Amino acid sequence: MLYYLFEFFENNYNIPGAGVFYYISFRAALAIITSLLVSLVFGGHIIKIIKNYQIGEEVRKLGLEGEDKKSGTPTMGGLIILSAIIIPTLLFAKLENIYIQVMLISTLWLGVIGFVDDYIKVFKKDKKGLAGKFKILGQVGLGLIVGLIMVFHSDIVVKEKNVPTEVEGVYDFSVTAEKSSKTTIPFLKNNEFNYHNLTSWIGDGMVKYSWLLFVLIVIFVITAVSNGANMTDGLDGLATGTSAIIGVALVLFCYVSGNIIAADYLNIMYIPDSGELVIYMSAFVGACVGFMWYNSFPAQVFMGDTGSLSLGGIIAVVAILIRKELLIPILCGIFLIENLSVLMQVSYFKYTRKKFGEGKRIFKMAPIHHHFQKKGIHESKIVTRFWIVGVMLAILTVVTLKLR
Repeated sequence: MLYYLFEFFENNYNIPGAGVFYYISFRAALAIITSLLVSLVFGGHIIKIIKNYQIGEEVRKLGLEGEDKKSGTPTMGGLIILSAIIIPTLLFAKLENIYIQVMLISTLWLGVIGFVDDYIKVFKKDKKGLAGKFKILGQVGLGLIVGLIMVFHSDIVVKEKNVPTEVEGVYDFSVTAEKSSKTTIPFLKNNEFNYHNLTSWIGDGMVKYSWLLFVLIVIFVITAVSNGANMTDGLDGLATGTSAIIGVALVLFCYVSGNIIAADYLNIMYIPDSGELVIYMSAFVGACVGFMWYNSFPAQVFMGDTGSLSLGGIIAVVAILIRKELLIPILCGIFLIENLSVLMQVSYFKYTRKKFGEGKRIFKMAPIHHHFQKKGIHESKIVTRFWIVGVMLAILTVVTLKLR
């Protein structure tokens, strides 16, 4: 909103300094500062309200050190994160931008799913919360919306370099905007993969249906990453800090993808108007860091599913919008490991129980962060080490821009 106000001042009154709002870097800085302030200033008030309504976490008895102390800790703190993302985005981003619109829809959509889940757990005293099938249905619904917008919206395009042509001694190096099914894939020549290749082998007539496969992939990615973040939210500050690290990497990706000079230098696809996502993701990083003020060990508030489902879904949708979804296994490696540890534990237990009559476990407990707790490692040390691994994975992901 402030962007349009200062644009009005610049165009009509030529006020000195008003034009600085045209710069994404300036608005991104304001977004991250505002999100930090919203988290820190209003976060305390929201926690007091939550306490007044006695919205406390009923911790499951898992036999872990310190779990009794966490019982009664205010939950639904994800409202702090969502507020700190949405408010700066509304203030500093171009709201007519399709990428910003998709992110606002995604944030509210996932926030509602998580809020309903937390509401059932806290107020209805049902530990299971929202039935799993309804959570999945909500995530699939969002994936369908995002996928269809990516395929059919006219403003979502990729600009490709034309082959230089010479006309009367003058070379034309222009770029052409076009709908594209290409995405970024690491370690391959040109770092590009076309989803058409998944159906073209069947026959040329099947290429036009490749968008259906793309939509299914979008649904899978959003569901997997959202649930991965939810799994990771088991130790104070773990999901928040990991998401902040991933967010910083995505800020960089959004900037270079939406800047024609940077995209040309790095030889990656240029996605017009995607640079506005820098504003949104800056607010995302600020919200996560600001929430850490209250969520670091020992936590004064838990984010609940209101926050964890939203964080994972936001990361997935942004990666899809800037054509970096195939980098998620590296960038979101922590989420992937947490998900895999649960799948491996459950699958192996069922297999051994069926074969030997007694279920056996691979880990002491899943998700894997609880395995390390069972080994006697302090919660803070586990979280810090996971952050370090997250930083390494984020750096590796960024490096893939030049590995081909």
